[in-house]
Amino acid sequence: MKFTDGYWLNKEQYRIENPKETYEAKKIVDEEGNDALQAFATYSKIRERGNMLNVGNTTLRVFSPAKDIVGIRLTHFERKDKTPDYEIVTQEEVKPTVSIIPGGVDGQGAGIESGTATLTTENLSVEVSLNTEFRMSFKYKNQEITASELNAQASIDDISTGALYPLSVAGSQMSINEVQQSSINLVRPKHYMREMLNLDVDTKIYGFGERFTPFVKNGQTVDIINKDGGTGSEQSYKNIPFYLACKPGIDENSGIYYGVFVNESQPTSFEVASENVQRVQFSTEGESLEYYIIAGESAKDVLGKFNKLTGGSSLPPAWTFGLWLSTSFCTDYSEETVMKFIEGMEERDIPLDVFHFDCFWMKGFEWCNFEWDKNSFPDPEGLLERLHKKNLKVCVWINPYIAQKSPLFAEGSEKGYFILHEDGEVWQWDLWQAGNAYIDFTNPNAVAWYKEKLRNLLKMGVDCFKTDFGERVPMYDAKFYDGSNPAGAHNYYTYLYNEAVYEVLKEEKGEEEAVVFARSATVGSQKFPVHWGGDNVSNYQSMADTLRGGLSFLTSGFTFWSHDIGGFEEETPSDLYKRWTQFGLLSSHSRYHGNVQYRVPWLFDEEAVEVTRKFTKLKVQMMPYLYSQAEKAVKLGIPLVRPMFLEFENDPNTYSLDLQYMLGDSLLVAPIFNKEGNARFYLPKGKWTRLVKDEGMEDVLESKGQWFQENHSFLSLPLFIREGYKVEMNKELKKASDYKK
Repeated sequence: MKFTDGYWLNKEQYRIENPKETYEAKKIVDEEGNDALQAFATYSKIRERGNMLNVGNTTLRVFSPAKDIVGIRLTHFERKDKTPDYEIVTQEEVKPTVSIIPGGVDGQGAGIESGTATLTTENLSVEVSLNTEFRMSFKYKNQEITASELNAQASIDDISTGALYPLSVAGSQMSINEVQQSSINLVRPKHYMREMLNLDVDTKIYGFGERFTPFVKNGQTVDIINKDGGTGSEQSYKNIPFYLACKPGIDENSGIYYGVFVNESQPTSFEVASENVQRVQFSTEGESLEYYIIAGESAKDVLGKFNKLTGGSSLPPAWTFGLWLSTSFCTDYSEETVMKFIEGMEERDIPLDVFHFDCFWMKGFEWCNFEWDKNSFPDPEGLLERLHKKNLKVCVWINPYIAQKSPLFAEGSEKGYFILHEDGEVWQWDLWQAGNAYIDFTNPNAVAWYKEKLRNLLKMGVDCFKTDFGERVPMYDAKFYDGSNPAGAHNYYTYLYNEAVYEVLKEEKGEEEAVVFARSATVGSQKFPVHWGGDNVSNYQSMADTLRGGLSFLTSGFTFWSHDIGGFEEETPSDLYKRWTQFGLLSSHSRYHGNVQYRVPWLFDEEAVEVTRKFTKLKVQMMPYLYSQAEKAVKLGIPLVRPMFLEFENDPNTYSLDLQYMLGDSLLVAPIFNKEGNARFYLPKGKWTRLVKDEGMEDVLESKGQWFQENHSFLSLPLFIREGYKVEMNKELKKASDYKK
């Protein structure tokens, strides 16, 4: 959100006030019993006592929830807006220290000597200037990594939306007749809080969740608001108000790496070296703004600290790493179709671990009723039993909405289990299913009711749920059971939704067996894996968009990720199906799924069968490597599929690569994005050993840190083992579910 008109002017609709100096600071104790810092910054320099009148203040609270992490809370007016709070995990062993070197004031209240107020946590410190020009500096190991300069922080009124001074004057001194006669607007204007943090030269910005815009975010405007917008626009299903800042170094000790997490669940806007090209700006509506600076030795170190700060990742069961096959969405499917698909995979010797039933396992217009459509599936218990005998796990589609035709609608409405309009009527619309209502997950009774419907399915034999949707949640004219601010509840909704589903899975299946297949996400959703990339399109451009969005998502605190192999929308040509199959089976999780077309390989051509068989077996045989890497990734809080720069931080060439990636720390994957098989990829310095290849290709490539071009058949792609590393294999494994540590 932009507030200025170029470098010198503010937009006329905004009244912007900035802290000019911090005139007082003191040591306080935070909620955890640790030392914290409180400071008061005024919007006018204090040269005399008169400067202390008719001027606003920002209260700064500086604290530390964990080593090398500082939290900053900026408050203009104290408000209780009931915006949902993300869970912050504090460390017991953190022991921040506070030191204050006060500035002096003379008898007239004017500053005569500057001072500093500093909070230090392990190797990170924040230093606030006192009684001089406002500045707040963040230093890691005594080196400044970023700073909030004079006029960066701001308290902003949008005077186009309401009165400012007339409101306060009218409210305290004017009668109602005087107000009416003067035509004063008594609507309170919208208020925003803003911060801007410096960017050093050559610092690159990543993250903000799953974003399909360019991988390096410098120059972009990013609005953190979950939307169901597909994979081909600036909208995102998974918005995370976090960015990773990296300035490459020439050796292990010369780079700069830090993260910024804005702890606001309501929509937050970032201007990433855009409105001000030397800074990252973030703002949100309201009277306060809270953010965290997370510093570390490396980008992986920073990501790990952010991941743990927001709850850490959970490890999915081994069987989830195998191949998932779906009915697809709008295709015609029944028990007969399902069994033909499964038997076809068996006959062609293609390992399959999970079968997924999409929306039409229930009757149309009744999503969700959590009842099998008996016309298509007359014996669901028997079907599930037969699938389990084939050593398959079963996933079924759900969403958090109840259509008006569903038998559950009347019960949910009567008991108050849905989000309401402000007038108390159920919030409904016809987008998706006719008369959709939304489960209100802030109501504990609604959560218990929803979980019980899922529990019945689990007891029937379902193993996991595809938790679709969760983005299109009302933000206006909406009332939640717990009184949550709808603007904040919008982004937070997906957390409560997936938490409820994940909880019932843990209760019925055990913690080690719990997994969802989720589309939407917010801060902390990494606790409920796995997430897939949403509704992509069946073309090579969308395949590349999908990878770019995944890498962005995985530099935002998440560990596991999947996508619809072949693309979701439209029909997939056979060449794209085969190229995407390679990519999909070299991702952390792998699922065939489409909209109007089945995704079984023999419907494309016989070579598609061969490609699917080869790469599915390869992934199964790599389970010792993949699962050990998954365990390591969860322990460290880092992604399993990771952008190249996370492994090669001292190689500046890796920082913009978004068409290749590392699968764990040992395996480089460069998918091919064309029919002809032309591959162009970058290998960091060292020797790289092929894991698959076409006939005539040399086994090892030695790179000085350079680009390569090759041509590959559909049975090969650039897939290399890093020098000094290994990929453990077990060729005896038949399915991912067979893997045991």
